[in-house]
Amino acid sequence: MFDIIQFLKSAVATGASDEHLMVGHSPYIRKNGFIKKINMESLTRDDLDRAIVEIAPSSVKDKILSMCDLDFMYEIQGCSRFRVNYNRQIGMPALVIRNISYNIPKLNELSLPDILSSIIEYQNGIVLVTGPTGSGKSTTIASLINEINTNTSKHIVTIEDPIEYVFGCKKSIISQRQVGVDTGSFSDGIKYALRQDPDVIFIGEIRDKETMEAALKASETGHLVLSTLHTNDAVQTINRIVNMFEESNRYLIRKQLSETLRSTIAQKLVYSEKDNKRYPACEIMVVTSTIRDYINKDNTDEIYELLRDNTIDNMISLNTSLAMLVDKDCISQEEALQNSNDESELEKVFRGVYQGTKAYYE
Repeated sequence: MFDIIQFLKSAVATGASDEHLMVGHSPYIRKNGFIKKINMESLTRDDLDRAIVEIAPSSVKDKILSMCDLDFMYEIQGCSRFRVNYNRQIGMPALVIRNISYNIPKLNELSLPDILSSIIEYQNGIVLVTGPTGSGKSTTIASLINEINTNTSKHIVTIEDPIEYVFGCKKSIISQRQVGVDTGSFSDGIKYALRQDPDVIFIGEIRDKETMEAALKASETGHLVLSTLHTNDAVQTINRIVNMFEESNRYLIRKQLSETLRSTIAQKLVYSEKDNKRYPACEIMVVTSTIRDYINKDNTDEIYELLRDNTIDNMISLNTSLAMLVDKDCISQEEALQNSNDESELEKVFRGVYQGTKAYYE
């Protein structure tokens, strides 16, 4: 009989980041970005039904098997927290589970650029951490929040669906609110957070126009807003936000965004075969007066060149970050090139053509 608790404990012990359970298949795990099939018998409908009921929240245990989709958190004390997605595939139940460590790493433990520590010094505006699913956005945001919590005296309000990392109050006060449990929606959570004397508001994900509007309003009223988006770089992030709105309103949104956006951190995880682990590579854009003008005038493509050449405003292109990882002997040049959005430019960096870029890691 399939034991979901023992399986999750074993998966965590192996260093897996995710587990996939489907009827008619052996379990799969994801480790270092790669999917791996576990040598176990195929799971039956009864296996999945029992597993789902065992870990489901008490409020939905009696009805979850008749539902189609649900996100919730589960915890095995002393082992890990888990973000669980219950879904159905061709009428059959399935689970996709993300492991959420108790340990929140410090920024300097994540091999992230040192300049990220300056991000928490902003008093207002919006900071966005972006990247595809599984790129480490949640961990980076948690580290930023933990840094604020440890070093400054503020009130931090998080609005999440569901709550992933759990923070204890240190130098700051932290209030964590879950959509559907503590507040009706992301936009409602932001609206009411403004009445809760916050300094920092973390929004788990900006998914729609209403949430974006509420985030912009919060940042305009003197709060630092942290959030995530599923975009690959700074330009995609800006365009995605602007395109959430009707064309007739986009000029005003660009103006509003240029005044409130402080920084974007686009992240991906690069696998090192030598170290058998993944390292984060980042593109970091800091909104200067020049970038503000580009956003206002819808000249966002100019940002790519500025990111590549800028060495004084704490900006880093993805290629610069990859080159830094190569220089630190974390990844090989071949692994860096495989993850680059512009291989020919990165090859020139390795040959020393872009001296300004090389200065970051020499």
